[in-house]
Amino acid sequence: VRLVESGGGSVQAGGSLRLSCTVSEYSYASYCSGWFRQGPDKGLEGVAFIDSDGSTRYADDVKGRFTISRDTDKITSLQMDDLKPEDSSMYYCAVEMGCWVEHLHEEVSKPEFNNWGQGTQVDVSS
Repeated sequence: VRLVESGGGSVQAGGSLRLSCTVSEYSYASYCSGWFRQGPDKGLEGVAFIDSDGSTRYADDVKGRFTISRDTDKITSLQMDDLKPEDSSMYYCAVEMGCWVEHLHEEVSKPEFNNWGQGTQVDVSS
């Protein structure tokens, strides 16, 4: 499974960016896709996740500002609005086959996903 990410970049606080992740193939009735991020001197943090039924999960600090969607059966997008400087991070797309959001841990963690993108940088200036 290959993941291709696009989007990211630099924006001022209050601005918007959209990230997209395309999965090369999937072979299960459902898969989870989503985004983690890791800022300087910070650990990896789960941001937003979605499964093939459309169920979603968001980190508390992005609720109401970020929206994850499954645009096609292979493309997942993360619309990020009202961006804050603390959102500046490397964002990684992650995919797990045979997965449903309801089965993810409350605090989604790296071991729950086996397929990862290269990462795309998001920088938000104040």
